[in-house]
Amino acid sequence: MDERVTVISNPTVSVRLTSTLSSFEVNRRFNRGITIAEFKSKLELVIGCPAASMDLQLFSTSDKFLQNLGDNEALLGSYPVDDDCRIHVIDRSGTLTGAFSDLSKVEKYEISEEAYQKRGDSLRNFKKNMKVGQFNEENMAKREEAHVQKEEEEKAALASIAVGKRCQVQVAGQPTKIGTVMFVGTTDFKPGYWVGVKYDEPLGKNDGSVNGKQYFKCEPKYGAFVKPLSVTVGDFPEEDYGLDEM
Repeated sequence: MDERVTVISNPTVSVRLTSTLSSFEVNRRFNRGITIAEFKSKLELVIGCPAASMDLQLFSTSDKFLQNLGDNEALLGSYPVDDDCRIHVIDRSGTLTGAFSDLSKVEKYEISEEAYQKRGDSLRNFKKNMKVGQFNEENMAKREEAHVQKEEEEKAALASIAVGKRCQVQVAGQPTKIGTVMFVGTTDFKPGYWVGVKYDEPLGKNDGSVNGKQYFKCEPKYGAFVKPLSVTVGDFPEEDYGLDEM
């Protein structure tokens, strides 16, 4: 009686690939019928090192070392390679080790300011020819003029704003808010003139401090800093919410 046993296995296997060239792990499927030499040639396209400089190590699905894949003539399927096993590629050439992980080892091209200025194919020269950004003198002049005009308007607005005055704040896209002026002047967090306001309701962003510096004091969420043109001082009494009514 013929008692031969036939073992049928999947002709392909999906493995995890790692290497000494990278910290990344990739998944690829290969034919079990290819030789280790052919397998290395395919890995060359994935890993990036020459097939001739590869040493291969086989790890289990739980990343336990099993054995080296050292016979180039043996079939991949002749080794205990199962789905989700890991094959680690060691690059013996050493030419690319760390090339993409340690940028301090990458030689950087440097050019002097004088030499860069003379180049006709530089981005700076392109912008000059196309009159883009700072090289568009007309637009830059208009922007500078608008900036100066806005500064003058802010200074004029500041003349009527003083600490202690009641005010109304109107910022585009936000509801109108009522409060008291607590600060007028320049700040460390942004250039220009700013008005610090303590709102009557918790509609603010801070307690009068920004980046650890206290400009005025109020309860959290009651303080805010706005541009002078957003502030109108006048007779703006606090809202009576009827809390004292019976």
